[in-house]
Amino acid sequence: MAFNLQTFKTRTGTAILFVIIMLAGLLINNWSFFVLFSIIHFGCWHEYRQLVNKIYPPYVGRGLIHEYGVMVLGWCFVLWRFHNPYPIGQVTLYGLGWYLFLLLAVFLMAKEIVFKKDIDLKTVGYSVLGLLYISLSWGLMMNLRFDYWPVLNTLTISTEPGLVVVLLLIATIWINDTMAYLVGSFIGKTPLSAISPKKTWEGTLGGAVIAIVLAALLAVKITGMTLFIAFGITIIAAVMGTLGDLWESKLKRMAGVKDSGQIMPGHGGFLDRFDSLLLATPFVWLFLWIMSGMPLKLTITSIVCR
Repeated sequence: MAFNLQTFKTRTGTAILFVIIMLAGLLINNWSFFVLFSIIHFGCWHEYRQLVNKIYPPYVGRGLIHEYGVMVLGWCFVLWRFHNPYPIGQVTLYGLGWYLFLLLAVFLMAKEIVFKKDIDLKTVGYSVLGLLYISLSWGLMMNLRFDYWPVLNTLTISTEPGLVVVLLLIATIWINDTMAYLVGSFIGKTPLSAISPKKTWEGTLGGAVIAIVLAALLAVKITGMTLFIAFGITIIAAVMGTLGDLWESKLKRMAGVKDSGQIMPGHGGFLDRFDSLLLATPFVWLFLWIMSGMPLKLTITSIVCR
């Protein structure tokens, strides 16, 4: 893939604005974090719904209640995982999210069973896939940000440990994407996959190595994170981020489109921008959960009772 100066300028300008918006949402306070990922959640779902409509046209025939109901159901899961200390009367927002999630899930299932002549398993499958692919990931992003992780007790800075993890995860993916593009543009020759013909093995491996080493060493130096945990997070981010990029490329190829959306010039839409983070987030959460030695019983209790 030859280096294109105009494309690089467009991507860079969009990326700078994107970084400013992202950092504001990530750093201002808990509410800005939640609002940021709520917007991203709905943006990703909107584009996913459009892709599915092209891949499987009968999906549209299930009606707007099903399409948008599943989208709101997923957001209720994200709300459930948001740690908000301010109750509305006696009800916390995460408690409200849990009850709304259950009620909406029952309603949508009843609608499919009672009010439809048949159950379109393929439509249900695409909706469930969307919940796992998008809503589960952003729900676990709330957990990464707000949960207590014993394995991060070595941090020497006052910032909340969960925020450090989120920033490291996102930084690794950004560095990986940028370096993969640059390395691939200058020396890339071997195509990585037919799914994404512009990607090369040289760019992918070069970007991953630079991102893993640079992000991990900076995390250790700046935050006091252990080398093992830093490398664990950055390796997962680089590897799963690349797979997430390929997965989204597969969906676009199936739908017959180049980009999932046009909201960000040079970068496409929400799914184009967050495809790597969508797949990397659950695996980083799983890594921290295992490394923190959290038993399953304790995890389930904290989920249900907090």
